[in-house]
Amino acid sequence: MASIKDVAAEAGVSVATVSRVLNDHPSVSADARTRVLAAVETLGYRPNAVARSLRTDQTRTLGLVISDVLNPYFTELARSVEEEARALGYSVIIGNADERPDLQDHHVRTLLDRRIDGLLVSPTDGGSPLMLDAARAGTPMVFVDRWIPGVDVPVVRAEGRAAVRDLVAHLHRLGHRRLAIIAGPAATTTGQERVEAFREALGAHGLELPDAYIGQGDFQAESGRRVTEGFLDLAEPPEVVFAADNLMALGALDAVRARGLRIPGDLALAAFDDIRWFVHTDPPITAIAQPTGELGRAAVRALVDRIEGRPGESVTLPARLVVRRSCGEHPTPVQRSTT
Repeated sequence: MASIKDVAAEAGVSVATVSRVLNDHPSVSADARTRVLAAVETLGYRPNAVARSLRTDQTRTLGLVISDVLNPYFTELARSVEEEARALGYSVIIGNADERPDLQDHHVRTLLDRRIDGLLVSPTDGGSPLMLDAARAGTPMVFVDRWIPGVDVPVVRAEGRAAVRDLVAHLHRLGHRRLAIIAGPAATTTGQERVEAFREALGAHGLELPDAYIGQGDFQAESGRRVTEGFLDLAEPPEVVFAADNLMALGALDAVRARGLRIPGDLALAAFDDIRWFVHTDPPITAIAQPTGELGRAAVRALVDRIEGRPGESVTLPARLVVRRSCGEHPTPVQRSTT
């Protein structure tokens, strides 16, 4: 691997001149700059990123702490973050919190120790003093999907209330009146918001959400299975279960099938967070889709704005209802050719 001394020898200049060219210093002549850049290209020289960061106080690295890497929503989010960061000249280090606040703070602390330029976080709960301290210390930070109330940083998220209203109206038109929800953790903003939106949407149709129809989950499949089993054991089970994320919906699906029941004949199922798998289940699952790729890209742009001294703005994008066949919808007739 070529060194900076090799580049200097190839270009016929000093090591100091090569360093000034690589750091875009204005004192270098056009001729010397041309020769150095040609030598860099010829030798395939790559500057040492660590050494450069010590000089510039930048690492061109972003940290991303996501709530659960096994959740397809966060996997897609991480992919879009990495792609947008790469396009803007940044690398990304990812930490998986596994829905654990202690693990989240471990990753945040480790990333800050590694001198990342900025931090993207989808918080596992709303009570992390470490995040508040980092924001107050001036660390460029953006919350994505979830947020911590009282921490003054941009938030990039989807607005799901309108889509939840659309879902409940859709279920009401299909004749469903007993609707239950598998809620996410109450310590998360998304967990709270989705229950509130569901309750409000039911109220608009004169329906109530009794305590027995609210099951506490944790955004993971096993909790969806457990809560659904509880719903099925009720003297008057719900007609519809709305899972507040995709993994809990898959757990609910497992619980129904384990009892030899069918969706939607015995129990209708809908989910927040559409994933590609849902079109392949039997039946395909009606779900609320978030613009995941757009959220990831917008979060990176907001963070880079803050890193580079521009005001990073919060971004809210609309979620939308995707109607399939898990709630008793009639299949779309196949159009046959008349020729």
